[in-house]
Amino acid sequence: MLPLDLKLHINDQDYPQRLREECAQMHPPNLGFTEDHRWLSMAQKDRMASPVDVIVVGAGNRGETYSHFASLQPQRMRVIGVADPRKFAREKLQKQHRIADVNVFADWRGIVQREKFADAVFICTPDRQHKNPAVALAKKGYHILLEKPMAVTAEDCTEIVRTCIQNGVMLTVCHVLRYDPVIHKIKVLMDSGAIGDPVHIQHLEPVGFFHFAHSFVRGNWRNEAESSFALLAKSCHDIDLIHHWAGGRRCLKVSSFGSLSHFRKEKRPPGAADRCLDCPVEESCPYSARKIYLDRVKQGCVGWPVSVICSSSLPDIESVTEALKSGPYGRCVYQCDNDVCTNQVVNMEFEGGLTAAFSMVAFTEEICKRRTTIYGSKGELSCDGHEIRVFDFLTGRATKHTAETYAPGAFGMGGHGGADYQLVEAFISAVASGDASFIRSGPEETLLSHKLVFEAERSRLESKVVFCGTDQD
Repeated sequence: MLPLDLKLHINDQDYPQRLREECAQMHPPNLGFTEDHRWLSMAQKDRMASPVDVIVVGAGNRGETYSHFASLQPQRMRVIGVADPRKFAREKLQKQHRIADVNVFADWRGIVQREKFADAVFICTPDRQHKNPAVALAKKGYHILLEKPMAVTAEDCTEIVRTCIQNGVMLTVCHVLRYDPVIHKIKVLMDSGAIGDPVHIQHLEPVGFFHFAHSFVRGNWRNEAESSFALLAKSCHDIDLIHHWAGGRRCLKVSSFGSLSHFRKEKRPPGAADRCLDCPVEESCPYSARKIYLDRVKQGCVGWPVSVICSSSLPDIESVTEALKSGPYGRCVYQCDNDVCTNQVVNMEFEGGLTAAFSMVAFTEEICKRRTTIYGSKGELSCDGHEIRVFDFLTGRATKHTAETYAPGAFGMGGHGGADYQLVEAFISAVASGDASFIRSGPEETLLSHKLVFEAERSRLESKVVFCGTDQD
């Protein structure tokens, strides 16, 4: 039975009607749902006076980024535990947050063996290591911030959601774009009728040429057997946005096409070496590891992506050079074991005739600066990630909209528009107050959009249109 003060607020206007009905069926009827869900009682406000205690499971780039909230807002959040098999990573986070030795673990299972000693966990492990800690720690009663994707199979995603609901814990999936104020403004404008009935959605994710080489050719997400397929790893939150903009309409059918282009052994330039530091043709290669990493650190840039490649030390010229000589990030992009798509399109048809087309492409100048156009019966909305333009068919006039964004300059990934900070702030507010309405990427709707990603990939692999039927329910 869920506690009375854990309000899932299925009457929120942001939730489509169908999801409200599904949630009402999944949850007991006496949860105390309220229309006026954003009002906080005095008791809730008093509870928010104490910082939320968090354990970080996975102290890599994302875990360190999210935990930085505690350094900026120590009165609201404390990092009191860390689990990571890498000694340098966990000791680095331990030092940053002055974590007691007793709360430092090489394996997350050590947390499970203890009595519950924090309010929440940030699970930022590799994709294939999400499900087990999420399920085990939800059963212990920890609220969960879970890096996307939820898991690498639909069955595991479903188990995570079911476990969180059964144990009365809040789940926030790191679909960070939902927390971008500009992206959120798109949904507000659509719900206000600014473009009438939505008819077609076009959405582009330009990954960025060196970002793709870093993460999906040399890096952790290069190989599906070790991580997950590209649409899930990179673009599940883009499909989630389209599903969200569809406003509760069920996706009826989906088709997808895509492949691995260019980063293949047969594209290797004549005379190229196996490693960039030894390569005689490196100067003419835009994907040179020397350019992407070593030249950056020489200019004093030690943040992402340079910060990722040194697993046992802080990045400097010496450590980066050694990493490129012996580690995976120094390999020729044409000699790696990568197998994930560099470009993929997904076409969707929703109830009521709404169609959507999503494109992900590696070979772009811009890095993760999404572009969206939504065509409606009364107008057209376009967004470049910074500004929204709405053209009204009746008046023939265009109106521009922006949204205030606050995030410390050093917080999060550049392509997320400050949304990393907003994501953590929402989760901490939800846990502190017991009010889940702060969460925009909760369990049920996130599960539906993940299932749509799995259906799209099935379409690509089987070369057929997939009729979604009632599986999403």
